[in-house]
Amino acid sequence: MPRKLMRRFMPDPARLRGTWVERVLGKVIHDPHLLHLNRRSVSLGVLIGLFWAFTPIPSQMVPAALCAWLFRANLPISMSLVWISNPLTIPPLFVAFYMTGSWMLGMPMLPPDGGINMEWVHHRMGDFWKPVLLGSLTFSVVSAGLGYALVRTWWISTVRANWAARRKARAARRKASTDD
Repeated sequence: MPRKLMRRFMPDPARLRGTWVERVLGKVIHDPHLLHLNRRSVSLGVLIGLFWAFTPIPSQMVPAALCAWLFRANLPISMSLVWISNPLTIPPLFVAFYMTGSWMLGMPMLPPDGGINMEWVHHRMGDFWKPVLLGSLTFSVVSAGLGYALVRTWWISTVRANWAARRKARAARRKASTDD
């Protein structure tokens, strides 16, 4: 079952008592829905985390945590997926956002005049903020929707496979007990 796999990586609610996490978040951290591992909370956590991961704003963990709390999604999953966009991945992500947005808007991509540097970015900000914003919104919505659908599909197929395996094991035990 997917829950068994995920439990290995989830924090124990009892161990959070008296830690800095409890001091910062207070009683909110003891909401059972925020650490619950079921199909709904995990898939919503993936949706929220992926959506905010590709949104070009600073401090993406704050809105991800607020959305997880509001929608009663899995908080650790939503907050950890936000780190897909990190200082190492932001430059290639912004290039992908720009290319996607430019293609969607039908705009020609602006070649840098001797390399991308902060001066070029500052000078050309008015030319490329719209494609970057549209591209990031597209990445956010598509990845969040795909992540949500994939997690739900994976969860359901895993549960069905486990049910089939248990049914097969029960049938084998019944057959073995009638053969004796």
